[in-house]
Amino acid sequence: MPRILLGVCGGIAAYKALEFTRLALKAGHRVRVVQTEASTRFVGPPSFAGITGAPVLITEWEPDPLRGVFPGDPLPEHAPLSHLALVEHADAYLIAPATAQTLAKLASGAADNLLTAAALACRRPLIVAPAMNNAMYEHPATQANLAALRERGVTVLEPGTGPLGSPGEYGVGRLPEPPDLLAAVEAKLAAGGELDGANVLVTAGGTREPIDSVRFVGNRSSGRMGLALAAEARRRGANVTVVAANVSIERPPGIEYVDVKTAAELAEACAERFDACDILLMAAAVADYRPEDPHAGKLKKDKTGGELNLRLVRTTDVLSTLAQRRRDGQLIVGFAAEHGEGALAYGREKLERKKLDAIVVNDIGGAGIGFESADNEVWIVTADSERHVPKTSKAGVAAAILDAVLSRRSSNDIKVRR
Repeated sequence: MPRILLGVCGGIAAYKALEFTRLALKAGHRVRVVQTEASTRFVGPPSFAGITGAPVLITEWEPDPLRGVFPGDPLPEHAPLSHLALVEHADAYLIAPATAQTLAKLASGAADNLLTAAALACRRPLIVAPAMNNAMYEHPATQANLAALRERGVTVLEPGTGPLGSPGEYGVGRLPEPPDLLAAVEAKLAAGGELDGANVLVTAGGTREPIDSVRFVGNRSSGRMGLALAAEARRRGANVTVVAANVSIERPPGIEYVDVKTAAELAEACAERFDACDILLMAAAVADYRPEDPHAGKLKKDKTGGELNLRLVRTTDVLSTLAQRRRDGQLIVGFAAEHGEGALAYGREKLERKKLDAIVVNDIGGAGIGFESADNEVWIVTADSERHVPKTSKAGVAAAILDAVLSRRSSNDIKVRR
């Protein structure tokens, strides 16, 4: 799990740093926070400590119970210098909000507090997100400081334009929204990752086949597994596109989304993007059947004679169709949601019949796993192996699936098209 060091400066936008922290933890990152003394006037250290489960540091003179490491890491035998240890153990350092005062210090190399001293000692990706009044942001001194930081390799996020802290003021200087901050950090973390440069196409959710303008034939898939896969692939450096079938849950940032409703729409969206992808993760629950003649309006009970008879016809087998036109080096992973005995055997038969590289089999009959749940338990089946992933979060399952993908990639089963 990547470690993010978050520096919080004194500005009204500091409240957004709390939401960033929540999102980063939810995405599987570990977070530690350093604050300037001024920032504590806006957000108190207990708020960050309560979210992260780690002490918040303000000065170098206070002892750090974690001795510079992140939650879950072993404690060092001695207490190191905080400004050195924190950035040494972090994978990225984000300063948000970064005030005009702090930007001036960073540009000049000043290190008069823990936050700026850590920045001066940082050899990891350093990202600053300016937030201030538009007059301060547009001042030549601030622009010169930002230019100096960029020249030194610091990533400077562009502030937004809109209402500012004082009533009636409007202009440039708004701190980017927390999902955008997280996307920027993850982009830096992903650079040089295991899937760097790979194009990954993920399907997520469940299709809905209309009966009339109101009713449909569908399934219970929420899209959680597909989105977990997309987030994990993005963290490992891939360019990710998700074809989302009726997915209404919160979506990870930094990913392209294509919304569809029916199996036909999903097939069309995948067909348009398949040639450009290196890895296809077909996690969506695609309907096998659809009503033959959907009614244009709403069917009325008093006009159906009390019964409604539907003739269902087969939909296109999207996965098989795509597998038949694969180019050399593409890797295709299918999913099989089964119920009861024989699930693994059916999954292996599906793997061979559809000519897949791997198939993920889960028994949706188990308690607390499968559709709509936060957890899952699966088997990852390839032509020469079967790996059991015990019940864990869908993020954990996604990591195991991507590990399997990387294993096959290292065996030259996948070549990245650049």
